[in-house]
Amino acid sequence: VQLQAFGGGLVQAGGSLRLSCATSGALGSIWIMGWYRQAPGKQREWVASASSRATHYADSAKGRFTISRDSANNTLYLQMNSLKPEDTAVYYCNANLDYWGQGTLVTVSS
Repeated sequence: VQLQAFGGGLVQAGGSLRLSCATSGALGSIWIMGWYRQAPGKQREWVASASSRATHYADSAKGRFTISRDSANNTLYLQMNSLKPEDTAVYYCNANLDYWGQGTLVTVSS
């Protein structure tokens, strides 16, 4: 499984961004996908995940972020609204808790 995340950038506080993660390879083996992030000087943390049955969010993401999967285009999305400076991080997509894409940097200015 190969993952490629993109869509990061610089945005002002209160703004929105949509991250995308293109997937390829043994897609039939994927049972769960997720987004993680790592802020400067901090450990990588889970943000949201989506399986065929449900979606789950970290408390920091609830009500502001939406994870979705487009099976037709083999793409995972993370819609991020009401962004805060503390959302600044490198965001990574993940499949099956094993496969990682390269990160995409999100910077939220105050």
